[in-house]
Amino acid sequence: MRVDIWSDIVCPWCYLGKRRFERALEAFEDRAEVHVVHRSFQLDPTRPKGQTQNRRQMLMSKYHLAAAQVAAMDTRMEQTAAADGLEYHLRPDGVTGNTYDAHRLLHLAAARGQQDVTLDRFYRAYFTEGRSVFDDASLTLLAVESGLDAADVERVLASDAYAAEVAADVREAQSLGANGVPFFVFDHRFGVSGAQSTEVFAQVLARARESRVTSNR
Repeated sequence: MRVDIWSDIVCPWCYLGKRRFERALEAFEDRAEVHVVHRSFQLDPTRPKGQTQNRRQMLMSKYHLAAAQVAAMDTRMEQTAAADGLEYHLRPDGVTGNTYDAHRLLHLAAARGQQDVTLDRFYRAYFTEGRSVFDDASLTLLAVESGLDAADVERVLASDAYAAEVAADVREAQSLGANGVPFFVFDHRFGVSGAQSTEVFAQVLARARESRVTSNR
């Protein structure tokens, strides 16, 4: 069984959805037969590379919220993440930016069998440690910490390597009607939108397995 997961590194619900899905997968009897593929999605692909903006200011502008409302929203998000064992520090001075290069590195990581650990490293760096995932220097350090070769990382960042793969992921998400992330597709048959509960993910895994068994009879 294959599970495709579209996500963006700066999406707090994506990190949470990944963790909830992983918990369901750990309890799944046929987990050894499940192949997980992380796919690219950009929440704001129009933002220029290298340009960052205060994250709370961005949310205030995007959703027409007051500063106090965004602060309260961040507090709730931190509490929700903590309940699932994740440590979020959504600081007032935190920034957001273009994640295109980070996604290209995740495709490199997939080619090297390191995609999951690299994605986790990017998430933890951004949401827990307050580190940048937007500039070459920071991305290189994080990718190397994840086990990727520095020369490989530098080669990708200095070129347009994996640009076609990122674009293909985005097109497929659009063709499936995914307007937001996280978005999960189980065995090319069942789509799940959002950071659903572990129980929901467990139910969909079981349903996908049963559908596969039935179709093979």
